[in-house]
Amino acid sequence: MEEISFQAKDGRALAGRLHLPGTEPRFAVVLHGGIGFPASFYADFALWLARTHDVAVLTYDYRDFGRSGSGSLSRSATCLSHWAIDDQSGALTYLAGRFPSVPLRVIGHSLGGQWLAFHDDIAKVDRVVAVASGPTHWRDHPQSSFARILAFWWLLGPLAVTLFGYLPGRRLGFGADIPGGVYWEWRHLCRQRDYHRAFWGTEYPVPGLDRAKFKLAMVAVEDDPLVSPAIAGKLASYYPAAKAGLTLLRPIQLALASIGHAGAFTRKRKACWPWLVAPLLD
Repeated sequence: MEEISFQAKDGRALAGRLHLPGTEPRFAVVLHGGIGFPASFYADFALWLARTHDVAVLTYDYRDFGRSGSGSLSRSATCLSHWAIDDQSGALTYLAGRFPSVPLRVIGHSLGGQWLAFHDDIAKVDRVVAVASGPTHWRDHPQSSFARILAFWWLLGPLAVTLFGYLPGRRLGFGADIPGGVYWEWRHLCRQRDYHRAFWGTEYPVPGLDRAKFKLAMVAVEDDPLVSPAIAGKLASYYPAAKAGLTLLRPIQLALASIGHAGAFTRKRKACWPWLVAPLLD
């Protein structure tokens, strides 16, 4: 493993890790994480992918989060689109420059699969695996998690961010602490039926849809409380030039009690791992 630093699209320095095989890599993969999941969360999976399949894998932390943190979250001016456009685009550009002679591929978890057409070097990508990723409206969550969703978007979440200047996710039981601007923009988008598409050409640039011609494997999880399989399938409409297909992970088929929104990347549920990488290998 190699500790690295690279620049986001707007020049912001970010911390990353390159998981390298013992030989020349067959291809290079950037893993764009979900909101609230540090690069370390994906480390076991990334190391396995690198060593088992001879692949170079880049994991990294978004600005003002994890190892790319730079001080008090309450003073952060970072918003969600900094992570999704500038940081993700910079990671892809770094990897393309580091490994110019091998195929370039993407694994995106949740947020990590939603904004790819905004990235400068997306035309160089031939395959994408989007895991538990889709344009979720807040009303689309399963009924079983609705009380928690209401608290997150309408009660405890807004109140906490207003009081503290950031989302104290660990204290509230909502995961990691994240910048307030990330929370507010995330909330704003999840109240739109068209997610970020509602703001193309206004709040956001017009994405390069014609450049996103990759083969897209959408991997949905049957018991995901945040992104249902139906919503995961809607991701294809955000990449009209891609060749898209949907795979459903069912816990019972993998002899697992549960998988959830992020469990597919954990060592405890490593039975999922071959399913996540198969679309990159065929």
